[in-house]
Amino acid sequence: MSRGGSGSQIKVRTARGRTAQSQRWLERQLNDPYVRRAKAEGYRSRAAYKLIELDERFALLKGARRVLDLGLAPGGWSQVVRRVVPAATVVGIDLLPVDPIDGVTILQLDFMADAAPGLLMAALGGPADLVLSDMAANTVGHPQTDALRTMALVEAAAAFAAEVLRPGGAFVAKAFAGGADHALVAGLKRQFATVKHAKPPASRKGSVEWYLVAQGRK
Repeated sequence: MSRGGSGSQIKVRTARGRTAQSQRWLERQLNDPYVRRAKAEGYRSRAAYKLIELDERFALLKGARRVLDLGLAPGGWSQVVRRVVPAATVVGIDLLPVDPIDGVTILQLDFMADAAPGLLMAALGGPADLVLSDMAANTVGHPQTDALRTMALVEAAAAFAAEVLRPGGAFVAKAFAGGADHALVAGLKRQFATVKHAKPPASRKGSVEWYLVAQGRK
């Protein structure tokens, strides 16, 4: 690597076996202030700051006692919850293995599996105050298909949240711009006092992701 003067971008030298795409990814990571901040502050990913920024705007974690983290890998969002509300019960689920997080119950399981809802609620021990979903389907390289696949997860998470949230509870889910289903949003508006779209500053400018924030479960 080469580094210029203060404030300059880090450039990665080409290396045998490294593709141009991987080189661009590495340079982006090395120059990303959120990546550097996450490393300095002990978060597992830059995604932690998306939740931090959403919480600053919507006060999602205020008074939360039971929190579900759907698609928690690598664990940044659960880390944020534990730091902001350390007394909260936090239960997360992901297909991928996740290293233990103090105070978080982690289920390695497909959220779409029949057994998942029951196991999540048994571990949570009561109605949820907040359901977080950072789930996204594995991409196939076709933007419309990828958006629809992720939207199916959002719809499943929304239906689950509607069943398990206490009155007044909140639901947050990642979606893709252009992939929102109007019926889903309309359904959320019937079930929650407010439904808003948000793109936190930590979400990369070139990313098509955004977040649905539904608060005040009726």
